[in-house]
Amino acid sequence: MQEEIHHHYILHKPYGYLSQFINNQNKRKNKKLLGELYHFADGTMAIGRLDETSEGLLLLTTDGKISHHFTSHKVEKEYYVEVDGLITEEAISDLEKGVSINIYGKSYNTKPCNVDIVDNLKKYPIEQRKVRDERHGPTSWISITLTEGKFRQVRKMTAAVGFPTLRLVRVRIGSIKLNLEVGKVNKVTSF
Repeated sequence: MQEEIHHHYILHKPYGYLSQFINNQNKRKNKKLLGELYHFADGTMAIGRLDETSEGLLLLTTDGKISHHFTSHKVEKEYYVEVDGLITEEAISDLEKGVSINIYGKSYNTKPCNVDIVDNLKKYPIEQRKVRDERHGPTSWISITLTEGKFRQVRKMTAAVGFPTLRLVRVRIGSIKLNLEVGKVNKVTSF
């Protein structure tokens, strides 16, 4: 019996793209899809998702077992998050301990996570892009590392401590780090 050959990709998902290949929503006809960035093998699926306004590291594969591994609670995901205002030590401490957020109408307490102030955005190839005018006040960047990934979780977490997310960039999944320019794809033999 011949072993099935799978395809694996690492992508720096740009802002404004859906993490899918087919738009099956009638209301959102003119959305940008991943297939516009690269010719992926048939059956390729995104491992986890980044919503349309999020950017950064996205893994793709044709192997469902690998997809299951990376979406499990065993694998850390790290996000660089630009928040509204100068974040406080108290807010960082609250995020680290876990906060109560709403997921699909139900209250959910997030698991403890690691949160740090980001002082070097050049560590990863993050697009230099302003999300608003300086007149609206200062912003700050933090790193949030967690092992779960509920619906819009990071955005809900920062809002819960009074610092809404302005930008969200996934920079690491497990040991795989974001090292591609925006919109670029790397085909790899394995993860």
